[in-house]
Amino acid sequence: MRITLSLLLAAAVIIVACSDPTALEQRGGVAVSFATQGTTGGAPPALNRMGLLDDTLGIGSDTLILTSVEIVLREIELKAAETADCDTEPEPAGCEEVEIGPVLVDLPLTPGAEQQFIIDVPAGTYSRIDFEVHKISSDAPEDAAFRQAHPDLVDKSIRVMGSFNGVAFTFETDLDVEQELTLVPALSVSESTDLNVTILVDVDTWFVAADGSLMDPATGNKGGDNESEIKENIKNSLHAFEDDDGDGSGG
Repeated sequence: MRITLSLLLAAAVIIVACSDPTALEQRGGVAVSFATQGTTGGAPPALNRMGLLDDTLGIGSDTLILTSVEIVLREIELKAAETADCDTEPEPAGCEEVEIGPVLVDLPLTPGAEQQFIIDVPAGTYSRIDFEVHKISSDAPEDAAFRQAHPDLVDKSIRVMGSFNGVAFTFETDLDVEQELTLVPALSVSESTDLNVTILVDVDTWFVAADGSLMDPATGNKGGDNESEIKENIKNSLHAFEDDDGDGSGG
């Protein structure tokens, strides 16, 4: 998985500084990684990976091969376990807002987690990582750099390519939704810590119907019979946890 360099340079990283200078001296960097295979969440028991290809899935007589999964994210930030009163003076630690994006994340389809960026936050305890699965606007100024780099993703947030029962497909969705992922246990950050948080995107479940069968991803495109069900599956497929060994499992 990778973030295009031009997008990384154009990504908005907004740091609203606290007025307490001593708070800013105690900072820690938290790496954010992504994975699609791990022990958190998990695919239905009937879902089996086939052969040697980690992106090949089978249920019954149906075979789904995923060759590329891209997702657009923005406003990626860690949330403190205890919300400070940011209206007080001097402004306490924990009132900074660190937001990244939009960025295009090319999810790994092999075991393990891949680090993408580092969020610089004050020392403290963080109980959530929040972000938005973001549909790229056709005219919003904040999406201008992304539109220029990826004009084919305007009005879209996710693109998946592969084949279903031997027939090539491209699945695209305009899903636009905020995600609040709880970290259990909470993440304890200090200036000396070297931490990693993995966001597990359980793509195995995206195209599995309620009855356990595989859905043709093409039926999840705009106006398709399974558009709503696949969108719900995507929303329910994301988890986050501390993963300092970077294996994507949280263990």
